[in-house]
Amino acid sequence: QVQLVESGGGLVQPGGSLRLSCAASRSIFGIYAISWYRQAPGNQRELVATSISGGGTDYRNSVKGRFTISRDNAKNTVFLQMNRLKPEETAIYYCAVDPPRSWGQGTQVTVSS
Repeated sequence: QVQLVESGGGLVQPGGSLRLSCAASRSIFGIYAISWYRQAPGNQRELVATSISGGGTDYRNSVKGRFTISRDNAKNTVFLQMNRLKPEETAIYYCAVDPPRSWGQGTQVTVSS
């Protein structure tokens, strides 16, 4: 079973950008779908973006045009580039192989002035 470790979170002002990384313990070449999720305090975890083997991607409507998910098979890493961040996107961000069976520590993203 592949282990995933998230990094790249931090404090950013509204309108700013962050790039999150999801590093895998082994090759992700044959994994069909890897996604980023987020969970804000008091809210349920929600799907943000999905990377599909072969190059396909999918996004929740609220992040379309601002977030980009990408997969680097050579580095066994999935990235989430987040631009024009909003305060309501403050959350812990997690990555997972779909369907998720377990969760890592996540990485905290705080959008605040």
